[in-house]
Amino acid sequence: MDLTPEERGMLEGKFGKAAKKSMEILTALGEIFEAENMVDVISVQIAGVSYANLGEAGLEFLSEMAEDGKVRVLTTLNPAGMDRENWEVLGIDKEFAKNQNRAIDAFAKMGIITTCSCTPYLIGNTPHFGQHLAWAESSAVCYANSVIGARTNREGGPSALAAAITGKTPRYGYHLEENRHSEVLIEVNAQIIGTDQFGVLGKIIGDKLVELGKKIPFITGISSATVEELKSFCASVATYGGTALFHMETITPEYDKYPRPDKISFRITQDDLNKTRSELIDEDLEIDFVSIGCPHASIHEIANIAHLLKGKRVMKEFWITTARPTKRIADEAGYSKIIENAGAKFAADTCCVVAPIKGRFKGIMVDSAKACYYGRAKNKFKVKIGSIEQCIEEATK
Repeated sequence: MDLTPEERGMLEGKFGKAAKKSMEILTALGEIFEAENMVDVISVQIAGVSYANLGEAGLEFLSEMAEDGKVRVLTTLNPAGMDRENWEVLGIDKEFAKNQNRAIDAFAKMGIITTCSCTPYLIGNTPHFGQHLAWAESSAVCYANSVIGARTNREGGPSALAAAITGKTPRYGYHLEENRHSEVLIEVNAQIIGTDQFGVLGKIIGDKLVELGKKIPFITGISSATVEELKSFCASVATYGGTALFHMETITPEYDKYPRPDKISFRITQDDLNKTRSELIDEDLEIDFVSIGCPHASIHEIANIAHLLKGKRVMKEFWITTARPTKRIADEAGYSKIIENAGAKFAADTCCVVAPIKGRFKGIMVDSAKACYYGRAKNKFKVKIGSIEQCIEEATK
């Protein structure tokens, strides 16, 4: 790779051990993907934050990097395995809490902002069109590339940390203009409204893209989409299809930048949506856990939850997972008081995917197709998808 004098200095150890190790990781990655050089990044988001994923080996790596490593760019974290302020109320084990805090403290020592969210674009880690990033969480990567028009590959935990410490990442993949054009044309012939429906759509498209070789889709037929609907779609299409970039006609900023495919690869009808929704509802389901916020709930979603819960009482374990800064806004707006008075619980900076909750519940109801996937695959729950309104109806009956 063609390295600048500063980058070569990092590789030679002139900027410390952590910078040297980081540049070794990045140059090895660059060689694998035949990158010609590095590109400066303006922000980083690091995944693999939960102690359940890190373990002692991961924590040892973090501790070594934290000895002299300091981040050069704005860096935030993916959700941790627990709410650091509310872990006891959420039933998290004391030993797990101690180890999770060790991990967060190691990140903090390097100057990383210890807000832990899968929606960094909602809490201040907010790039704009054309900027280069090194983000790691699949739904955030998909959102950044597609909805914002920024440029990032899906980084692993070590490469994202390396990018944070150096401010660099190899220039390959979605950092290159020629790799961002669509390859598959998809026509949606149904009305798609709500986070749950956009999640179902993401599963259909994701499954199809796996069959077609994980190509970049160009999607037509969607008349409008909110931020919340798009974050749900990004989470689902990334989970089921490994998709890091899509173009949606009139919705995403690069939809008319590149030539669109001429031939329709497949059409999606209401029957397809109904069939796929049924696949996300298990039989003989006993729901004892309801969770909203995968990806993390926005302040608009929390306001709606507060409106729907006002004067009611939840009868089941009910989590609203969101970023800590969003929770603080909800506190100031009075939404948190209404929600907590109803018996629901906030789980800030964590979520039902990464929290150690396997074995605690039998069945989960969510508005997220991604949460359905991990509820089954990771936690062995039975699952049911529904709208936010249906989730709250289930929680309060």
